[in-house]
Amino acid sequence: MTKINVGTIDRVVRILVGLALIGLATTGHIGVWGWIGVVPLVTAFLKICPLYSVLGIKTCSN
Repeated sequence: MTKINVGTIDRVVRILVGLALIGLATTGHIGVWGWIGVVPLVTAFLKICPLYSVLGIKTCSN
């Protein structure tokens, strides 16, 4: 199992960015590319970022 590597502030930013992108996509302001906002939402809720694992980045205190 992968260890948690996304901290609280990072999670909040990911949730806000994800929701903003999805909101802009649903209103037609940025088109279908806005649905990429699902990625930061998923990584925020799982507390795991695969890219962080590859790069050795950890924004949490665990």
